Amino acid sequence: MRTLISTAFISLDGVVEGPAGEPAYRNSDWTMKDVEFLLEAYEIKGREQEEATAMLLGRDSYVGFAQVWPAMDEFAGYNAMPKYVVSTTLTEDDLVTNWGETTILRSLDEVAALKRTEGGPVIIHGSASLNRSLSDAGLIDRYHLLVFPLLLGAGKRLFSSTDKDTQKLKLVEHAVYANGIQKNVFDVVH
Repeated sequence: MRTLISTAFISLDGVVEGPAGEPAYRNSDWTMKDVEFLLEAYEIKGREQEEATAMLLGRDSYVGFAQVWPAMDEFAGYNAMPKYVVSTTLTEDDLVTNWGETTILRSLDEVAALKRTEGGPVIIHGSASLNRSLSDAGLIDRYHLLVFPLLLGAGKRLFSSTDKDTQKLKLVEHAVYANGIQKNVFDVVH
């Protein structure tokens, strides 16, 4: 059984939209322009790239990342690993040819089937809508959250507002950095 890990830059009020400069979001690039950069706060990002064996994305995140990540040396590990894109509308013709093996999954059932295969962790980047759906379906096993000391107000949220039973989390790793960023790694208690 593979572990499904959601990783996110998240504001204190739960916003995950536009952390790296997406132009359509009012508070775009909030991770770099509004909080002092400290390299040690991002240690988990390098570790994720070493430990993950596949990447899971929603359609919009795939399209956005596929335009820039293949040319970025700092993402060499991610660029080499297999990618899975959850979409009901994406076609094989929409996939880029310079970003390695990519498989389109059409449903959460197919994500659940991927989890049942042999192999290491599968990491989810971006993909706010997909994260909410996966969480509501009980498919996420772990969260890697870098919580920024910001209140952004409006924006896409990582967690859904669905009326559901309490989901318990177990804090397994935590750190606070001088710039106010908190690293919180939670295992989902199933």
